[in-house]
Amino acid sequence: MTYTVPDSFTTRPTLQGTFGMSASTHWLATASAQAVLERGGNAFDAAVATAFVLHVVEPHLNGPGGDMTGVFTTAENPGEPVVLMGQGPAPAAATREHYLAEGLELVPGAGALAAAVPGAVDAWLLLLRDHGSWELADVLAFAIGYARNGHPVLARVGTTIATVAQLFAEHWPTSAALWMPEGRIPAEGEMVRNEAYARVLDRLIAAGDSGAAGSAAGVHAPVQADDGGTTVQTTDGNGPVQAIDGGSSAGREARIDAARREWREGFVAKSAVDFLKKPHRHSSGADHVGVMTEADFAAFQAGYEPATTLEFRGCTIAKTGPWGQGPALLQTLAILDGFPDECLDPSTALGAHTILEAQKLAIADRDSYYGDADVAMDYLLSADYAAERRALISEQASHEYRPGTVAGQRPFVPPLRTEYLPPALAGRGDTTFAGVGEPTVMATGETRGDTCHIDVVDQWGNMISATPSGGWLQSSPTIPELGFCLGSRLQMTWLEEGAPSTLAPGKRPRTTLTPTLVLKDGKAVAAVGSPGGDQQDQWQLLYLLRTIVGGYTPQQAVDAPALHTTSVPGSFWPRTWTPGGAVVEDRLGEEVIADLERRGHVITRAGDWALGRLSSVVRDPETGVLKASANPRGAQGYAAGR
Repeated sequence: MTYTVPDSFTTRPTLQGTFGMSASTHWLATASAQAVLERGGNAFDAAVATAFVLHVVEPHLNGPGGDMTGVFTTAENPGEPVVLMGQGPAPAAATREHYLAEGLELVPGAGALAAAVPGAVDAWLLLLRDHGSWELADVLAFAIGYARNGHPVLARVGTTIATVAQLFAEHWPTSAALWMPEGRIPAEGEMVRNEAYARVLDRLIAAGDSGAAGSAAGVHAPVQADDGGTTVQTTDGNGPVQAIDGGSSAGREARIDAARREWREGFVAKSAVDFLKKPHRHSSGADHVGVMTEADFAAFQAGYEPATTLEFRGCTIAKTGPWGQGPALLQTLAILDGFPDECLDPSTALGAHTILEAQKLAIADRDSYYGDADVAMDYLLSADYAAERRALISEQASHEYRPGTVAGQRPFVPPLRTEYLPPALAGRGDTTFAGVGEPTVMATGETRGDTCHIDVVDQWGNMISATPSGGWLQSSPTIPELGFCLGSRLQMTWLEEGAPSTLAPGKRPRTTLTPTLVLKDGKAVAAVGSPGGDQQDQWQLLYLLRTIVGGYTPQQAVDAPALHTTSVPGSFWPRTWTPGGAVVEDRLGEEVIADLERRGHVITRAGDWALGRLSSVVRDPETGVLKASANPRGAQGYAAGR
C-alpha cells in the first residue's frame, strides 16, 4: 500500500476509554452529553440533551425552528443502522406558482418563504421517547440553564450578527432586540441569555406533565429524588430505564408525546404562524409574508427510516436516503473503490485529483436525480454504474457538469450560474443579503459557521451520529414569544420544473444534512459527521479514506489537511458554482497544490486550518474500547469521555 504516513503530531489526542464518549461542535454541548452519561443516561439521552444545548450556545448555526437528521444503532441491534428523520416538508401553500408570482427566481435564502416545517424538536423528542431513559425535564435542564442563566457567547456569534446588523436594525427589529440589545453586538465571552426560549422549554415540560394526566409524573431527577423519593433503575441493554416514585415507562412516553403535541399543535405553532403573517424582508431584496399555517405544524411528525448503505473495503457505510445528499458519499466511494490505494490518498496530488473528480460526478447525480421522490438508488450505487462513471476520470480536471444516464429518466440540469444577485438587490446595488443562505466557505476560502454535529457512544454500545441545523439567527426574523426563528431549508428546492427537488407542497427539500455510521462485521464501529453544507460529505469522505484505507487514527484523520470541490451548483442561495473549482488548505503543500493547478483545478487557498469541522466516536466491539476525536479548527469543537 502506498499512502502518506501521517505526522505523529496531532492537535489533541484521540480519546480512549470504556465508559462513554461524546463529541460535538461546542464544548458546552459535549460536556452536557458527558454529564448525562455520567449520571446513568444512555447515548440517546445524551444526544438529545446536547441538541437542545446547541440551540442555545450555537444560535448562529442551528435553532429549534430548524431540522436534523441522524443515523444510529442500538445495543440490541448493533448491525441495524436506522435513520432518524427530522426533515420537515414544504408547507401546503408553498407552491412553485406562488413563489413565481411573488417575482422570485430562486427560493430565498432568508425569510419565511424559505422555511420548511420545523422538524428537529419533534425528532429529538421521538428519539428520547423510544430509545432514551430519562424524563424530558432532566434532559432539557441543561439547555434551560444556559438559556435562562446565560453562557459566555462565542466570538463567531458576534461576527455573524455583525454581518447582518444593518438588516436587523432596518428590517428585523425583533432580531435586533434579542441579538443586539441597545444596538450593540455582544462581545466574545459576554454572558448572553434567551429567557423566551427557556420559557418555551418550561412550557413543553409542563404540557407533558399535564397532558399525561393519570400517569405518575414523578420527581424529575435522573439519579436521586431530592425529596427522598426512590429512583429505581434497571438495565435492558440500552442503558438504565427509570421509574421515579412509581412512574412507569409508559407514563414517561406519554409525557414526551404530550410535549410533542404541544410543540406541533399548541403555542409554538400559533406564535410562529401569527408572527410571520406580517411582511418582512427576504434575501430576494423584497418583502414577503410566510405561507406556513398551524395545520402545517400539526401535520408533521418525525420518524424512522432504513439507512442507505454501501460496502467499501470491508466496512458498511450507512447514510440517509436520497431526500438527503448522503448517498452521494456512497456513490463517490463506489467510484473510488475501483482505484488502487495510491489514488485514494488526499494528501497527494494523484489522490486529491482523483477524489475531487469522483466527487464532481457523484454530486452531479445528486443534483440531477436526488429528492423526496422515486430515485433509482440501487442502480446509482451499482458496480456497473460506478465503473461507467469511473471511466470518465482523466488526468485533467473537468470543468463540466456531468450527470450520468439513468434509463427512462432525463437528468435535471440546474441553472449553472457563476454569480447571481436578484433584480431587486441588483437594482439598488444592495448586497446586504449576499451569502446569508447557509454561510459555509466564502469565496476567499474562509470557513464560516453553518451547522452543528453530535456523536455519542455509550458503554452498552448504543451509538448515534446526528447533524442538527437550520433556524440559525440569520434565517428570518426572531419570533419574540419564542426566542427563535424558523429555518430556511426550502432554499434547496428549485422553482424550475422537472427536478426531483422542485418545490412542491408536502415534499421534503433535498437536505445537505448527512451524518454517517460505519459498521464492520455487522456491528457499528464509528459515528462521524461535520457541518459544512455541500462540504459535509466531502470532508467526511477524507476521514473515511484516511481511517479505513490509510490507517490513520481518528484524530489524525480530523487534523489532516482538507479540500473540497466547488465545481458543483451550490445547495444554498444564491446557488452558484465555480467550474473546476477546488478549495484546499495550504498545509496540503506547495508541490501538491501546484500539481493540482497543472491538472486544471481552479484552486482557492483557504489557509492552514480552515476546512472541515469533523468529529467522531469509535467503538471496538471485541475489546469494548471507545474512542473520540474533535475538530481543532476554530477552537470550538471538543470531545470528552472516559
